[in-house]
Amino acid sequence: MSGTAPGTRQPAFRAPSGDGGALIAPSPGEWDRVLAENRTIREQWRYDVQGRPLDELARQARRDLLWAAVAYTRRYRNAPSPADDAAPELFLAGHQPELFHPGVWLKNFVLGALAQQRGAVAVNLLIDNDTVKGTSLKVPTGVPETPRLTPVPFDAAGEPVPYEERRVVNGALFRSFGRRAAGAVRSLVPDPMVERLWPLACQRAREEGNLGLALAQARHTFEGRWGLKTLEVPQSRVCAGTSFRWFAVHLLAQLPRFHKEYNAAVAHYRRRHGVRSAAHPFPDLAGKDGWLEAPFWIWTTTHPRRRPLFAAFRRGRVIVSDGESLEIELPVTAEGDGAAAVERLCALESSGVKVRSRALTTTLWARLALSDLFVHGIGGAKYDEVTDRLFERFLGLPAPRLMVVSGTLLLPVRAPAASVDEQRELKQRLWQLRHHPERFLEENLHDGQGEHNEPWRLIAEKRRWIETPQTRENARRRCRAIREINVALQPYISGRRARTHERLGEVNRALEAARLLRWREFGFCLHPEDSLRRFLDRVLGKAAATCSNELTVVR
Repeated sequence: MSGTAPGTRQPAFRAPSGDGGALIAPSPGEWDRVLAENRTIREQWRYDVQGRPLDELARQARRDLLWAAVAYTRRYRNAPSPADDAAPELFLAGHQPELFHPGVWLKNFVLGALAQQRGAVAVNLLIDNDTVKGTSLKVPTGVPETPRLTPVPFDAAGEPVPYEERRVVNGALFRSFGRRAAGAVRSLVPDPMVERLWPLACQRAREEGNLGLALAQARHTFEGRWGLKTLEVPQSRVCAGTSFRWFAVHLLAQLPRFHKEYNAAVAHYRRRHGVRSAAHPFPDLAGKDGWLEAPFWIWTTTHPRRRPLFAAFRRGRVIVSDGESLEIELPVTAEGDGAAAVERLCALESSGVKVRSRALTTTLWARLALSDLFVHGIGGAKYDEVTDRLFERFLGLPAPRLMVVSGTLLLPVRAPAASVDEQRELKQRLWQLRHHPERFLEENLHDGQGEHNEPWRLIAEKRRWIETPQTRENARRRCRAIREINVALQPYISGRRARTHERLGEVNRALEAARLLRWREFGFCLHPEDSLRRFLDRVLGKAAATCSNELTVVR
């Protein structure tokens, strides 16, 4: 788990392989202890954020997050008002506003159940600063014996812009998606949830116009109908908050040191895990001609393609740039107060220049200032090992522990029966038929013709060659003779070989069909609603059975 002692290795988290399986780490019985440890860790933190104490900045950040999440959530569903003087525990998770698979969706329900158990507030961050990677959903079609994977578009392709800037391009295509997706999958899943989800998505698209918000708000509305009392807020709202901008100014003012520790942490991760790719877990922050790459994206509303933000230091001031046309001075020094630079970032946003967090900065800020516990999926937890090291090496603080949640729910389709063992056996039999055909003939060798039986003669000749010791002089001739005899025997086993080939083809097709149908990444909306609710109810019910306090399950 992330947040372990320095120098220890994280467990190798893996997605559950069995249908209906779930990973929740730490286990529910440990939740109270983990939260108590995080509270103790936070009470010991002492850190100056460009002239402001971390604890003071975190209190403001939490208040701002809570009110922003309430205001945003109320745009499409009910959300209670927090008490003015309340300082509740905050549990956070985050994901892109996509039609993700049920294992990702499980994270939201565990987050909500834990918050209800503790009397805390659960907030899900919509990571809308990520670029939209696609506008179609992979849908299985056909019949169980010969399924196909068909991309069904929910919008037209567009420019590669962040979710924050992505409008619905083709309204007619978007509105018809629910009907088309349900029709495509219906031969396998008669009652997919998408038929009831999509009218909500269409309603939210009319209200918001934004693609990601339409998808996320429809899903969150469904969660509310199932009793989930979580809040949501786009990460862009967090980045536009004063407290986050103060932290961003701090990272920019301290960028030479952060840049060094970031790249060292990434290199440490690669060494520990034997990673050779320069792209994993993240690329290094670049540096060239006096400019250092910072852990932020920058773009403008008129040119909403995100670019890495770079910074240079001139006359004791920080100059930020998109590496192309923008170059902006921030009035801050490494030791100076951040107030004027924060005001400058606010003014930039008003003029259409947006500075947004990258993945690691998002979780660093969420774990440092916003949450008492952050809930990750497997991928995020794995890469947050780098974040842990930045807590230790850049901030000089122990990292709080986090939770890892994932699950596997397969579509309720009976896949064709076949086994890898049979496939392996059939392939071995074909090899034997090619290289040792005599083994399949000897039991039926004699047909009354004795030595005049041609297969018998070929087998006897092969045996003589095999029994002849191999020498340098006869090696080539011996090998060629055995090979020619194997070829000459093939007509006598052609029926056996054809039947084996035919069966291997059947097994291969069945295994391929099963592989496709057992893909865990199908969007949650392709599953039947009842199947999803049983899965969530079962996982949370098991968690409740091992939890020290009452845990509310989905009903």
